[in-house]
Amino acid sequence: MAISRITIHKILTDKVLLLSYLFLIMALFGIVEMVYDRYFLVSANAFDAGLHPGNREIANAMYEAVFGSGGEVKREAPWSLYIVNYMYMIYVGSGIIFVVAIAELLDYEIIKKYAFGYLTLGLSMLLAGLFTILMDLNILNIKWMFLRPQFDSGMWLMLPLYVIYIPLVLFEMYLILSHDKVWIKKVSLIVLLSALGVEFFGFYVQSKLFDMNSARHLWTTYPLLPLYFMLSSMVASLAIMSLYTSLAHKSVLVMHVLEKYTLYFVMALGAYEAVSYLFIDKKWAEIILFGDFKYYFYLYIILTVAIPFAMLFQPYLNKIFKYIAYVSIIIGSYLGKMIFVYGGNAYPMSDRFGVGFEKYALYDEFKSVIFFMPPMSELLIVIGSIGVVLFIFRFITLSVCDIENNSKD
Repeated sequence: MAISRITIHKILTDKVLLLSYLFLIMALFGIVEMVYDRYFLVSANAFDAGLHPGNREIANAMYEAVFGSGGEVKREAPWSLYIVNYMYMIYVGSGIIFVVAIAELLDYEIIKKYAFGYLTLGLSMLLAGLFTILMDLNILNIKWMFLRPQFDSGMWLMLPLYVIYIPLVLFEMYLILSHDKVWIKKVSLIVLLSALGVEFFGFYVQSKLFDMNSARHLWTTYPLLPLYFMLSSMVASLAIMSLYTSLAHKSVLVMHVLEKYTLYFVMALGAYEAVSYLFIDKKWAEIILFGDFKYYFYLYIILTVAIPFAMLFQPYLNKIFKYIAYVSIIIGSYLGKMIFVYGGNAYPMSDRFGVGFEKYALYDEFKSVIFFMPPMSELLIVIGSIGVVLFIFRFITLSVCDIENNSKD
């Protein structure tokens, strides 16, 4: 590997970067709309209505304040698509970095050969996840996470976690680029073990973030919640690594190794999902397995478990079928995160007092299931996060001249 200079011409003409600009423009439109909704919409109260009787703008603003039908996360769905995308990007990116760290520790040369590209991809997804959650948090008030830290808050714990984790990943990438073998041997083991420790802690903190929501028993009754996060992230991570290896390097041996481990984790995830619904709250299990979420859930199982198992279990199938398996996992695992987040909000609150499920407000009286369609700004920002991944990944890889032989093994 060697650092190269990126020309303006390359930045303006590279096909991957051009695609990333398209997604980033979508994100920009979403950010503008989100900022307008948060900080510039007219707020109205009874005093305004009294001064301007019949004013349609004030009436609409009051309706928005009471029923909460537009551009922000509302009480009936406190966690929505922002959290889904944050979870997916963070977990999959972390999973890719985790695989590379394990390969480095085990001296698995066949994976180490392309470690820099994998780490770059993982880092890009991490930063895309942080970009998403930054949009979810009130940007102007994020300073209070530093000024008034809450050590019992899972969300606050994620902040120092990634402040440590991302520099470790960057240093690991530096070690790969470095030609100083003595220096690498001295510090690589410490860096890798530190990264793995932070990785495990991250899965624990994220599961704690959901587990603290005692009113939502889908999350609090999930057995070994960190294990679910690890298995689901590893399945998606290995699928993305396999797809990247196939398209960028066409290394048959590496693809075979990744394919084998992808199949193992697909089977492990399928077994976990089969067992987990024996433990979760009965009401939530019914609504996901037999209620409003049933079609989404079974589609998730088909895409993430059934199709990949059928395709990857046959080692001699055409590579087109392998591509289908990897794309199926990527889409299905994202759908799985949506079911997890939206399913946890399916009922507003749990039956904590034995008198039925609690409601947030009187206008929810006839709602047994809460489903919240994200506003356009949220959709644009989430789709735009793909641009963050593509831009960071391509910009870094263009900065590095790969002098390895990328021909077929």
